[in-house]
Amino acid sequence: MSQHMVTVWGAGSWGTALAMVLAKHGRKVYLITRNQNTADTLNQDGENKRYLNGLPFPPSLQAIGQEHPDLPQILQQTYATVLALPCAVAETALIRLREYEHPIIAANKGINPDTLERVDELLIRFVGKERTLLLSGPSFAAEVAAGKPTAITLAAIHVETAKQVSALFEDSNFRIYTSNDVVGVALGGALKNVIAIAAGIAEGMHLGHNAMAALVTRGIAEISRITEACGGKAETMSGLSGLGDLLLTCTGSLSRNRKMGMALASGLSVEKAREYVGQVVEGEKTATAAVKLAEKHQIDMPITQSVYDVLQGNASPKKALQTLLERPEKHE
Repeated sequence: MSQHMVTVWGAGSWGTALAMVLAKHGRKVYLITRNQNTADTLNQDGENKRYLNGLPFPPSLQAIGQEHPDLPQILQQTYATVLALPCAVAETALIRLREYEHPIIAANKGINPDTLERVDELLIRFVGKERTLLLSGPSFAAEVAAGKPTAITLAAIHVETAKQVSALFEDSNFRIYTSNDVVGVALGGALKNVIAIAAGIAEGMHLGHNAMAALVTRGIAEISRITEACGGKAETMSGLSGLGDLLLTCTGSLSRNRKMGMALASGLSVEKAREYVGQVVEGEKTATAAVKLAEKHQIDMPITQSVYDVLQGNASPKKALQTLLERPEKHE
């Protein structure tokens, strides 16, 4: 076993789950939290009771606050850092991480609605192409932390870099496939959240399995179109970070975006639906970004547009569905 030390920045459900996988076989892993009080609580409890209650940490996993005086030395010695912060606050960590030389693995997903910057572009802006990797695929945090079988994609500009870094994840139940399509992996991970909100609306309106299958299929079609327009590979969308992630997020009961859509279908306002979910719903901001991206590249994304209209209060879920159904029939 390689003894390379690893840090994971972000102690939410996903960051914690990844830290547990990395530490499972004795590797020293530091889980970086917002403050030392949170870190002390995690270390004392030996688990993340807020997000992954009942799943104990491996002995080699230790939490540490982001302002702890020992953190700079730890980052100097680390082999790689997994960035598991929401995109909106990731820059704070990246400003500090650019001082070092090790690879940064983005485990977050999204597109900036103001600048249309993807996660890969965000990392490259701070740490450069050579240090940028993306981890994405069908992976609910609770199942990963519990050791249930999971397959996921790790992308880097150079596939050899992805292969080297993938060796850090030694758990046989956490299988990694490598890719050099960082654009496609970034877009697949972000845009599937928008389609998942639509899937939740469909589920909440009891439209049935036929409608869900059609939604997922046409959803991946429009994600593929925008991916190609942005320079990614359409074939990436048939893999784990595309169709795999989309299927899970659209149909899995643990999906926050799907839950958001179901809440909207029940008649809740966007604000009340957000409160009901109780966690960040990445698909909200991504819907705005996706509509702007579609306009920029003149790509037709009707499902994404419908979700955006519902989130902006421009249409009810029922009206958005009607608009989709009234679209003219076309050759597939």
